[in-house]
Parts: sequence; structure tokens; C-alpha cells
Amino acid sequence: MGCLSFVWEWGDMKALLQAQNVKKVFTSGSLLEKNETLALEDLSLFIQESPPTVTGVAGESGSGKTTLARLLLGFIAPSEGKVLYRGRELQKMSRYERLEFRREVQAIFQDPFEVYNPFYKVDHMLTTPVAKYHLASSRSESRKMIEEALEVIGLQSEETIGRYPHQLSGGQRQRVMVARALLMKPRIILADEPVSMVDASLRATILKSLLKLKQEFDISLFYISHDLTTTYQISDDILILYQGSVVEVGDVELVIKKPQHPYTQLLIASIPQPDPNQKWGQDSAPQVKQLSIKVNHGCKSVRCFLYKDASVIPGNTIGKIMAQKRKGAITRRKRLQESAR
Repeated sequence: MGCLSFVWEWGDMKALLQAQNVKKVFTSGSLLEKNETLALEDLSLFIQESPPTVTGVAGESGSGKTTLARLLLGFIAPSEGKVLYRGRELQKMSRYERLEFRREVQAIFQDPFEVYNPFYKVDHMLTTPVAKYHLASSRSESRKMIEEALEVIGLQSEETIGRYPHQLSGGQRQRVMVARALLMKPRIILADEPVSMVDASLRATILKSLLKLKQEFDISLFYISHDLTTTYQISDDILILYQGSVVEVGDVELVIKKPQHPYTQLLIASIPQPDPNQKWGQDSAPQVKQLSIKVNHGCKSVRCFLYKDASVIPGNTIGKIMAQKRKGAITRRKRLQESAR
């Protein structure tokens, strides 16, 4: 369980995608000797139906980010707990409900090249979902939809359609995957490290394309990354994962600029600063002395003052503080954006 896990309470807002006390354990070994690896423990989250939001998930490698994405996409089943979409548990959906879920919840993966079949042109990645879900009534309408989707994310159709994957750059391949997701008219896009394998110069372009989906098409984003910089740039809310548990969650401005948990402070302190007089990693993360919340279990982080014998809030209460502070934080962010124009 994490030190700063809170309940997602949004009044009358409906949950679009929801995880309830999810736990995932991977088992390996033989029948006589089994090994268990705890990937996620007692994790709950809530993505509202409206208005669309960008929820960021950050943490070091092995913290459970990709496992969480696979659970939310229905690729794997939780060992305990439930994942629900529009109130329906993923594992109990009918065939029709599953098809609708697959259309409305799209994914963008870390390595765009692995998604493509090298024997097919990139057209295949775009025409197949249109045909499968009967999104167009004719070939010409399908072509028009594809061209419009490519244009939205900044690609020229004449420079993309008809080419093989190896003839495109990494940034182009990833943006084609964004266009593919957009074609499906989804409600949520889960992006797992979407910019980690492209050049720094292309990251801003891809992030801009993702934000455009939210702003112009009312699509919520679930953005997973180990890079706090890009997560801060794109997210409204953020969850910090450590060894499968949420240690801090809230409005991204509050969490990044005023982190409460020592692990979050360590992640932020590990970002190199453009100061030649400051040695990278010179200072360790400061220890938090007191939290103004009730607690009842120990934290996993050895840097945390709650480690072992102190207490934490149960994992089934993720988001309470975030919900209380989010409205004011959104208002402050809007004022800053308006003043910058």
C-alpha cells in the first residue's frame, strides 16, 4: 500500500474507466516450486466520462506501469479486484460489449515498429480497423477518413500512404499509430511510453498531437511514462507508482511542485538541472516529517518516514485529497494559460 493513496470522489460524475482494489500477481516456476511476483497491489483509479482529462502515471522501471495499462486494456485479468468500463466488469462483458470496449479504448505502445507487420504497407494498419468496425460505407469514404486523421496529427497522406514501415521515421510511425487510434473515435487512449523511443525533437510534436485529441475530439488520455518532464507537460492529474503501489496522487501542479512523499521528491531531484555549479545527484531526497492525514500501514519505500513500522492510508481510498484540491488547481492553471496568451 502507498503512503499517499486517496479516494477518487467526483460527486455526480460518471466513471468511464475504473479500477477497484486491483492486485496482480505473476506466477512462474514448476508445480512443485512456484515463484510469485507482485506487480500491483490494492490499486484503485477513476477516469471520469466528462470532461476529458489527461491522467499521467509515472514511476521507475518495474513499478507496475505497463502491468496497469494491460489490466485497463483487458489484455490480462487481475488476481484480485475489478476493472470496469461504463460500469461493466471487463471479464464479464458480452461479445458485443467487448467489441465496443475495444473500439472506445485504444492503445499507443512504446515501440511503434513492433506494432507493424513489415510485409504490409502502413495502409494496412489504417484500413483494417475501418473495415472491421464498418466505420466507412465505401472505399473512397475510408480513404477520406484516413487522410483526415493523418492531417490532424501532422502527416501528409501522400508521404505516408503506400509506404512500408521501414520507409518511415520513428516519429512518423508513432504518429500513424495516433492516427489509427483517432480513426476509431475512442473515448480513452492509453499511451504507454509513446515518446520514449523517438528523438527529443519529435517528442513535442507527438505530445502536441495527443493534446489535440483531448482538446478537439474530447478524448481522455491515460499517459504512462518514466519521464516526469513530459508527464508534467501533458497531464492534468498524476499518479506516482512505486513497487506496484500508489505513493502519491493529485493535480500535476501540486504533486510536481510540492511533492509530499520522499519517493516523489527523489524522482524530481533526479532530473538534471542546467546549472554547472550543481552536481547531479548531490542531494538526496528530503525526508517528510509529518502528514496531516490518518494512517494505518507501513510504506514500501526505505526513504519514507513511514517505512516498516509507521502507517499509511488504505489503497481503496485513492484520490480524496486530489478531488478536494483539483478544482482550485484547474482554475489557477486556466488563469496562467490566459495570461500567457
